Amino acid sequence: MPAINYLAVLVAAVAAFVVGAVWNGPLLFGNARMKLLGMDPDAPADKAMPAGKVLAEFARVLVVAFVLARFVALLGTDGWVDAVQLGGWLWIGFQAALLAGAVIWEKMPPRLYAIHAGDALAKVLLMAVILSAWR
Repeated sequence: MPAINYLAVLVAAVAAFVVGAVWNGPLLFGNARMKLLGMDPDAPADKAMPAGKVLAEFARVLVVAFVLARFVALLGTDGWVDAVQLGGWLWIGFQAALLAGAVIWEKMPPRLYAIHAGDALAKVLLMAVILSAWR
């Protein structure tokens, strides 16, 4: 079994966590996302992020980084071009396609889908490049 660089997994997870915080923060798409969810971006109660959710989000991206590291190792992904291709295919086949089910079946607004799908794409591409470069 090919080895996994666990430090690279941790770095990739931290990088994805930071990207998610910026992506879903007020500088990028946070206010639009909150409005689409029926929340008030100016209300302190709606802005508060419970520590449990922050910890759960970090655990989630850590799991994704580990699984992605397994794909990188098993497929022998080498270089940023291979990493972007792997991340792109995984995003299309899993994240984007699965999230589209929420638009089809749960009436998720397409703009909210675009925010979430874009966030997932940015994260998976960044993690794939980090994990591929740092094997």
